[in-house]
Amino acid sequence: MLGDNLNQHHWRTLERFLEIRSPWLTLIGEKFQDEQQRILDYWRVEKPDSAIILPMQNHQLLLPIPSYRPGLGKVTLDFPGGRIPSGQTPVMAVAAILQRELGIEASAISKLQSLNQEGWAINSSFSNQRLYGFSAEIDNQVTINPDQLGATYPISLTGFQNLLQDLTCLQCRNVLLEWWLSQSVSN
Repeated sequence: MLGDNLNQHHWRTLERFLEIRSPWLTLIGEKFQDEQQRILDYWRVEKPDSAIILPMQNHQLLLPIPSYRPGLGKVTLDFPGGRIPSGQTPVMAVAAILQRELGIEASAISKLQSLNQEGWAINSSFSNQRLYGFSAEIDNQVTINPDQLGATYPISLTGFQNLLQDLTCLQCRNVLLEWWLSQSVSN
C-alpha cells in the first residue's frame, strides 16, 4: 500500500549548518541522509503562513490596486492577501487584510467561507509555508473606496477566464480555481 511505502522513506537530519533569521523569513541549510544513505545538503525557507481572500460584491470579484512585485520586477494584479501574524488564526487575519488592501471593515463582510481548513503547502520541498484561501461576500450597501479598487471582474465564465489571463500569481490563481471548483460542485 502507498501509506506503508511513505512511512519507509524517512530522511535523517545530520546537522543544521546555517540559520539566518529576519522578520520575513528564516533561511536554513541542513545536511540530510536519505533512504539510500546518500548525504545531501538541503536549503529551505521558513515563512509565516499566508491568506488570500476573494472579495465579492454585487456579482463582481474585487481586486486592489496592482502592486510592484520585486521578485518579478513588475506590477501585478493580485487578490488581497498577506502573512498571518503569529498568534492569529487564518480567519482572524482576513479582516486586517481586507481593511489594509481595500478599506473594507470587518462589519462589511456578510459571509466568509474558508476554502481549505489545513492550508495548502507552498513549495513543500523548499518551504514550510501554508496558504489559506477564503471567499468573502461584502455587503451590497458598502461603498468600496475607488482609490483602493484596482479592478473588478464579473462572476461569470467570461469574467473568470479574463481574470485567469490577467493573474500571474500562482497562489492567487490557485485560490480562484479552488473557489470556482467549489461553486461548480455545489451548483
